[in-house]
Amino acid sequence: MSSTTSVRGRGFTLIEVMIVIAIVSVLAALAIVGVRSYLATAKTAEAKQIVGAITRTAIAQYERERDVSQILAATGVVSANTHLLCTSATPVPLTFTAVEGTKYQPSNAPGVDFNSGSTLEGWQCLGFSISQPIYFQYSYQVGGSYVSQGLPGAPLPTGDGFEVGAVGDLKADGQRCTITRIGEVRDGEIATSTTIYTNIDSD
Repeated sequence: MSSTTSVRGRGFTLIEVMIVIAIVSVLAALAIVGVRSYLATAKTAEAKQIVGAITRTAIAQYERERDVSQILAATGVVSANTHLLCTSATPVPLTFTAVEGTKYQPSNAPGVDFNSGSTLEGWQCLGFSISQPIYFQYSYQVGGSYVSQGLPGAPLPTGDGFEVGAVGDLKADGQRCTITRIGEVRDGEIATSTTIYTNIDSD
């Protein structure tokens, strides 16, 4: 005499399915937060790199000896070649709204963005340019109008000096990130701030 035993597969209960969905939802939320944080950190790292690069070019251009146009004195003696800071550059992009929560593609046109200035002024004097899209507005200021003016704890140049700045609003939520580095002429050489200043505020 033989007996047959049938084995039925057991399905998931509604509670088990809901628990799995809840776990997957939490993991997805954590992943999204992590990715956003990573992207923000990467974009901020880009700004710090570029601020550092502009600072280095400002120092290199100051260390060059420049012939200043002048009228010869009656004795025929001229002043020695001199070291000069490049004068202020036009911010790139010109309007901050161009980088609020989005990338800005600098123009390659002559006299525009990083191609503006002259041999003693702005970006052409610095010899600095960027071809890839940027998330921050970049500036180089001499003698005032600093982007970190009024921010808590911001170091500002005194006397003959400059500030390199980057200002961004990565989420277009009014929360600005300001990154700056300063340099000052001391005894014929440029001394820079030991760290890059970073501030995040709410407008």
